Amino acid sequence: MPNLLAFIPAAFLIAMVPGPATVMLIKQAARGSKRNALATIAGIETGIALWGLAAVFGLTALLAASQTAYDVLRVAGALFLVYLGIKALFFRSGGEEKEVRPGAGYRSGLVTNLGNPKAGVFALSFLPQFVPVHAGSGALLVCVAAWIAVDVVWYSALALLVTRVGQWLRRDNVKKWLERTSGGLLVGFGVAVALEH
Repeated sequence: MPNLLAFIPAAFLIAMVPGPATVMLIKQAARGSKRNALATIAGIETGIALWGLAAVFGLTALLAASQTAYDVLRVAGALFLVYLGIKALFFRSGGEEKEVRPGAGYRSGLVTNLGNPKAGVFALSFLPQFVPVHAGSGALLVCVAAWIAVDVVWYSALALLVTRVGQWLRRDNVKKWLERTSGGLLVGFGVAVALEH
């Protein structure tokens, strides 16, 4: 069995460090729809599950070993983050806002997570530290499940907080500030991912 007593607090600390997924969740939850916020969390956690399964089956080792594969994923992820950031930066408020479909939040969460090659390398380097060498892939799967559970708890609490103040966040001047801030952060994350070697 993995060392869950050490893994769970470490996973909480990592979940609490803001990154592209956190920015995307806040952006989606600020729209006021709990369904959309939950769909975004589901997309983020699907990405975590896929990275975790890739680590279990050794596929993230290929990502770590192949500079070309890492660079392709890094540039694609960076372009997507920059695209989302620019879209938010040039957000136009006014008029009645259309209801956001949950599928949009799910896709944004999933692609944001999958487009971040650091998540794959993190899964490869972080998860095995808590699994005994002789334990096998079952123990690694337990770690992946625990990682997802921790993320869901943290992101759900964050989404609940943001949707609670959603009425205030949806005021035109606050919405414009939030969109510009999240857009700038997403562009910044995209540039940082693109420039990383």
